[in-house]
Amino acid sequence: MEQKYHSILVPVDGSKNAEKALRRAIEVAKRNNGKIEILNVIDTRQFTNNFGGIVSMSGDIIYSTFEAVQEYLEKLKKSIIKEEGLSHVDVHVRFGSPKVVIAHDFLEDYPVDLIILGKTGMSAVGRIFVGSVTDGVVRAARCDVLVVG
Repeated sequence: MEQKYHSILVPVDGSKNAEKALRRAIEVAKRNNGKIEILNVIDTRQFTNNFGGIVSMSGDIIYSTFEAVQEYLEKLKKSIIKEEGLSHVDVHVRFGSPKVVIAHDFLEDYPVDLIILGKTGMSAVGRIFVGSVTDGVVRAARCDVLVVG
C-alpha cells in the first residue's frame, strides 16, 4: 500500500537544493491532495561571535532579517498557488538551531507526515566539525524524511 502524505514540511534557505526539495514537495502534495508547510529557520548562531558571545546587534537588524525572510517565503507561496494550483500552502519563520527546529520543535506545533529537504552542500570536513542540518534531521525526525539531491 502506498503511503499518503497529507502534510509536508519543506525547510528552505534559498539554495538550489532547497528549490529542488520544494519542487518535489509540490509533486507529492499534488498526488496526495496534501498541504505544504514551507519553513525557514534563521540560525541564531549568525548573531554570535566566534567566542560564543552575543554580538551587539540592534533590533532593527534582526527585524529586517526576519522581514526579508518573510517576504521571500510569501513570494514562494504566491508562486506555488498561482503556478502550481495548490491552495494549501503555509509559510513559517523560526529562530533557533535549524536541526532542532526542523526535526523537533516545528513538529510539536504542526503534525507533519513527511519532511522533504535538500542534501547538504557542506564538505565532508565541515560535516565532521559542524554536522549538516540534513544529517541531523534524518537522524532525529519522528516522521519520514526524503532527501532530494
